[in-house]
Amino acid sequence: MEATEQEDIRTNVEARTWVADAPLRPRSRAQRRSGFPWSNAPIREGSLSRPILERDAVYRRCLAFSDGLATIGAIALATVVVGGQLSLVALVSAPLIVLLAKMTGLYDRDELLVHKTTLDEAPGVFHVASVFTLGAWLVHETAGPAFSTAQAALLWPLLAVLLVLGRAAARRAAQALTPPERCLVIGNASAAASLKRSFERRSATGATVVGRMPLEYGRRHGEDIPGVVVPSAVPFLGDLDDLQKVLRAHHVDRVLVVPGAGAADELLVVTRAAKALGVRVSVVPRLFEVVGSSAAFDDVEGTTLLGLRRYGLSRSSWRLKRMLDIAVTGGVLLLLSPILLVIALAIKLDDRGPVFFRQRRIGYDGRDFEMVKFRTMAEDAERRKLELLPLNESEGLFKIEDDPRITRVGTVLRTTSLDELPQLINVLFGDMSLVGPRPLVPDDDERIQGWDRRRLDVPPGMTGHWQILGSSRVPLGEMVKIDYLYGANWSLWGDLKILLRTVPYVFARRGQ
Repeated sequence: MEATEQEDIRTNVEARTWVADAPLRPRSRAQRRSGFPWSNAPIREGSLSRPILERDAVYRRCLAFSDGLATIGAIALATVVVGGQLSLVALVSAPLIVLLAKMTGLYDRDELLVHKTTLDEAPGVFHVASVFTLGAWLVHETAGPAFSTAQAALLWPLLAVLLVLGRAAARRAAQALTPPERCLVIGNASAAASLKRSFERRSATGATVVGRMPLEYGRRHGEDIPGVVVPSAVPFLGDLDDLQKVLRAHHVDRVLVVPGAGAADELLVVTRAAKALGVRVSVVPRLFEVVGSSAAFDDVEGTTLLGLRRYGLSRSSWRLKRMLDIAVTGGVLLLLSPILLVIALAIKLDDRGPVFFRQRRIGYDGRDFEMVKFRTMAEDAERRKLELLPLNESEGLFKIEDDPRITRVGTVLRTTSLDELPQLINVLFGDMSLVGPRPLVPDDDERIQGWDRRRLDVPPGMTGHWQILGSSRVPLGEMVKIDYLYGANWSLWGDLKILLRTVPYVFARRGQ
């Protein structure tokens, strides 16, 4: 008998033991239907399966090894650049970075997340690098020449950068060394399909959706037929009464709960039951579809309140964002001006047509403007669009993978995203921003109604979440939600993260 089966049996025995001698209390309908042994006795969380524990351990060990190696590398580089003798005391103290990272929670974060991103934890990494550098400098000042002041001055930026790069590489390695996290969606079919598409679009997630079950007891929809997969849907695996059996049969590592209207009671019961059965649980909160993730939690004598920030940008945020746009745009245009001239010449020599393609787009507050790009299609592209409509491969937007209207030079420009560079002129003039919602053509913009039009309360961007995900692969409805949440959650650090994530997207030649 395998160890995992023995653990399952032990967990089931313990579950029965918890409630064997306890008087049953009145139970809600959801508790009665759950099939779980509810009683007055405390229900403990079940032991996690060995694959889950091993995956967590691999991530922690890879990150710890990367942190130690990055620290040794930063100390050595600082010594080589500044000069002087490499201190043995400094090298021996390098493992202390692991203790600092543990105290900051940088090794416990990944087990809570499906998408284990490194950029989101960069502020915490910078904090650890600062504390370590300060400690190294204080040791030098009080205990002798363990680390010079000049070395400490250079150590901080080197350590911060190497830690971030090392942790990103460590997570890639850990993902390659462990099987994908198997996720069960508890919610409706459309929510499960949306989550599955999101996982498939982001290859770095390291998770897969194996199936779903409804959050309501006894509900049977047209698509809820065991073993049948509706196009673009997720397999239906059974009712909530079969939760324990489904988790074991499909080796589920994590449950993703998507609550619907009127499912508050079931949400509480299912979340507790899943954790008691030894799997991780993540909840997709419907509230954050409206308020975003930047809400502030407030505690008033044991009562938790959720403070909602205003939508859009304050006046100071506008100015800060504009300063970033001007500084980055001016520098990039100056640096890339020779490349822009070469591209313009290549377009002109290819078919003698105009260098720039100008198109009317809808921008901030519904105002229209002319967006400028390098021309990648034949001059009669707009006229031929009607002929190619039956070949459209995108939902809501017009996209064809092998568009016959694209020129030879245009193919190169699109695969490298160089055709987007003239939009820097739009950013410089204030029609666009470096990061923001996708600027839509009038026909697509007219399809967006109601609250979704709040996306126009922030200026459109050259890049955004939609660009990183692959703009041609994101349906218009999902893109609108992404744009709305961008305005609800705006921060300068958020813009910088999107810009940093756009760089590997461009180098990966995933241009539209």
